[in-house]
Amino acid sequence: MIKFVDVTKTYLNGVQALKGVNLEIQDGEFVAIIGLSGAGKSTMLRSINKMIEITSGQIYIDGIDVSSIKGKELRMLRRSIGMIFQSFNLVKKMSVFNNVLSGRVAYHSTCKTILGLFPKQEKILALDSLDAMGILDKAFTRADQLSGGQQQRVALARALTQEPKVILADEPVASLDPITTIQVMDDFAKVNKEFGITIVANMHHVDLALKYATRIIGVKDGLVVFDGKSDEINDQTLVNIYGRSLKHDELLGDPNE
Repeated sequence: MIKFVDVTKTYLNGVQALKGVNLEIQDGEFVAIIGLSGAGKSTMLRSINKMIEITSGQIYIDGIDVSSIKGKELRMLRRSIGMIFQSFNLVKKMSVFNNVLSGRVAYHSTCKTILGLFPKQEKILALDSLDAMGILDKAFTRADQLSGGQQQRVALARALTQEPKVILADEPVASLDPITTIQVMDDFAKVNKEFGITIVANMHHVDLALKYATRIIGVKDGLVVFDGKSDEINDQTLVNIYGRSLKHDELLGDPNE
C-alpha cells in the first residue's frame, strides 16, 4: 500500500532528515517507527500524507505518487489517511460527538460543513465509532472536560469516522500516564485487527512498540537501519538504532532522556 523509493528530505537549514529511504508497508500491518529524537521518524511519517514535502524520490500509496499530486487529488488521498497527534488536536469547546463527526468534513463542501449538514448515516457512523472506542457515554460532553486518555480515544474515533485505509500516529501516547497508555494502545490494536486498518506510528516507548507492532522500522540519522518483525529485535539491534544499549527503564520510557 505505501512505498518509499529513494526518499530524501533536506530542510532549509541544511539538515538531512531522510537519506534515500526505501521501504514498503502492506495493507493491515501495524508498524512502529523507533529511533532517537531527530532521527527522521516524524519526517518519514508526515511525508506519507504530504504534511511534509520530500526533497527527492517518490512515495506511493496504492500506486499513486503522493509527491506529484495537489489540490483535489491530494484532498481525496488525505480522506483515506487518518492522523493522530500527541496533542489530540480536538476543538476543546465542541462536544465529543461534533469532534468525531468532523472526520467527515473532507467528504462535503465547505458550506455544508459550516452549516453542520451531515447525513443521518454519518451521524450514526460517528456514534458507532465512539461506541467502538468505549466512550459513547461521553458523546455530548465537551472535549475539554475529558481526561487525556479519553481525548485520545476521541481522536481515534474521529479517525475511524473518516473511514481511512491508513492511520498515522505521531507519538500518540507520549503525554499519557502508564495505565492510560496501555488502554489507548489496546484501542490502536483493536482498530488494526478488527477494522483491518493499517497503523503506522512513531513510538518513543520501545517496549510498547515491541508489544503492539507487528513490524519495527528503526531509523538513525535519516537512514533505515532495521526493518523486521518485533521478535527479531535484540540488544545489538537496539545498539544499532540508538547508538548504545538501553536499560530497562529506558525501554519503558523515552531513550532520549
